[in-house]
Amino acid sequence: MANQPAYEVAKNIWRIPAAAFDFVNIYALVEDDGGVTLVDTGVKSSQKRTVAGLAAIGKTVRDVQRIVLTHAHSDHAGNAAHLTEEAGLEGVAISAIDAPFARLGQAPGRDPSTRLGRLLNRMSKPGKDFPAVVVGEEFADGDVLPIAGGLRVVHTPGHTPGHVALMHEGTGVLITGDSIWNVRKLSFGVRGFCSDIMLNRRTAHVLGEMDYEVAAFTHGPHVSDRARERVRGYLADAVKAGKLSE
Repeated sequence: MANQPAYEVAKNIWRIPAAAFDFVNIYALVEDDGGVTLVDTGVKSSQKRTVAGLAAIGKTVRDVQRIVLTHAHSDHAGNAAHLTEEAGLEGVAISAIDAPFARLGQAPGRDPSTRLGRLLNRMSKPGKDFPAVVVGEEFADGDVLPIAGGLRVVHTPGHTPGHVALMHEGTGVLITGDSIWNVRKLSFGVRGFCSDIMLNRRTAHVLGEMDYEVAAFTHGPHVSDRARERVRGYLADAVKAGKLSE
């Protein structure tokens, strides 16, 4: 079954699938004045799906007033340079830790203990991983971005050094970034994509301690039925399975 171009997650918050089968998601937060903030931008080829998703909620790229990136990977920042130019923005917002990588268009180093991580590191070059991005704003853990009434930054490093989740407390929506995936089932994602998978697994537990109604994943469909309980249950099972130690 084909994706819908956009799914309503909560009032004025939409999930836009940027790849088939919900594998990569962009989130659109609509302000009272009609302006749009995009959280992540998908891969370089996600432009058509982005435009379709915005159209489905009555918006265009010219309505985008801000772009926030959860981290500097090609499936999240790949279309950022193009959208920044099309929307007439001065730059994107990203954590101060990942900002240098975004400016280079190069992902942070992956876990070299994995074959995939070593391969990705050998292939990685500035501007080759994704088009270099102009950074207009850097943020840090605990900052509250003035977006749709307030979007709180939660530093959850490991997938990348500056990876963040974003909490919209007004609606109870948690955008998890890549701390946890929901592709077929909840998981920590692919080890070879992470800078430090063990750190990723440890910091993901912060998400189990927060209060939210909807878990909005950047990989896989969002969960609105007992979202916090399901995330906490998965994290507890991970501890029991010994996934927090080598």
